[in-house]
Amino acid sequence: MSADARARVATSGAFAAQGFALMLLLTNLGSVQDRYGVDDDTISYAILGVLLAAALGTWIADRVARSRGGSRAALAAGLALIALFVPLIALAPTFALGVASFALYGVALGMVDAASNMQAVAVQRAYGRPLLSSFYAAWSAGGIAAALLSAVDGNRLAIEPVTLIFLAATPVALVAAALVSRDGRRSHDAAPVAVDDTPGSHVPWRSVGVLAIAVIAYFAIDNGTQSWSTTYLEKTLDSASWMAPLGAAAYLGTTLASRLVGDASVRRWGRVRVVRAAALVGAGGFLVVVAAPVAFVAVIGFAIAGAGLGLVAPLCFATAGVLAPDHADAVVARLNVFNYVGTLLGAVLLPLIGTATSYRVAFTLPLVLALVIAAVAGGFAGRRTTSTDASDPASDPAPDPAPRKEIPA
Repeated sequence: MSADARARVATSGAFAAQGFALMLLLTNLGSVQDRYGVDDDTISYAILGVLLAAALGTWIADRVARSRGGSRAALAAGLALIALFVPLIALAPTFALGVASFALYGVALGMVDAASNMQAVAVQRAYGRPLLSSFYAAWSAGGIAAALLSAVDGNRLAIEPVTLIFLAATPVALVAAALVSRDGRRSHDAAPVAVDDTPGSHVPWRSVGVLAIAVIAYFAIDNGTQSWSTTYLEKTLDSASWMAPLGAAAYLGTTLASRLVGDASVRRWGRVRVVRAAALVGAGGFLVVVAAPVAFVAVIGFAIAGAGLGLVAPLCFATAGVLAPDHADAVVARLNVFNYVGTLLGAVLLPLIGTATSYRVAFTLPLVLALVIAAVAGGFAGRRTTSTDASDPASDPAPDPAPRKEIPA
């Protein structure tokens, strides 16, 4: 196996381990809450702390990526910290230590989020063709595996559900860290760059700002759907208890499916067309959700939404990686901060609207945000900042119908 192929496997493993650890934690939050005897508001504040700490972790990953070890070192370190701190959330003897573990996990989460995207962009450049969607498919697969594991009846196995975090998250994250440390890409950014969009600037930060809008919108949609679709189905559509979780399951399942075919779609039609179509499909799905007369129809709507929107996040970071190839790590790190802005928006604003009005009205928010993504899709063209860079094979095809040769990014 070539060095590039090993790096691709290692990066895919990192994405899968990240999705696995995060979803294993989220699906067992109730058990953690019961263990410490705290209410919903306290857990919500703990999650807010994780998001704030993750922004710090992204900054740390940016700094580490500029060192000799590059983003490979940042990713391996972040995964190792996840292996250490996720079990502490479940096993800490007091809630105070549990809160500290939440915060430290947040730092690790931010490091892995940023550095895994840095590595993915580096691997994609080495291959010279779109690959980001496949890495996010690995994340989805890891998350689904965690959800299935969390559904195991712990009583039959004579173990507490929270113990699953200790048993599973640690070895998975450690194996991923070892693979990244051994096989990850060793390249790192050039010197820090100017933060403006004036002629001669290395990085078009205004163009990155357009991507930031899409990142905020996507992660608000994603978090809101995963967190509140069950509540919508239960409280507004009076679904049966067994059907209520199917909204999030349908969304996650079609998100995975779209990511499996996403790279081929980008090669054929280019990022701009794919993002615009994906966002419009997502908006159509949420229109079905909002108009659904019964729970089953809403589940179908969530499935449609996931089939489109699953491609948005990977294409945001893929585009960021080609805006300034010599400084891709810095661009990706800064863009990743907006991930947590969107996550917070989805976690807070959607339930506020639902409480003040109804969850049917609240789910017009992701519909509108999907239309926002469609509106800014032109920003995914990924125009380069220097004339010496090779053309980007994932950008929109030129007007000339003649086939283009793909050149590494």
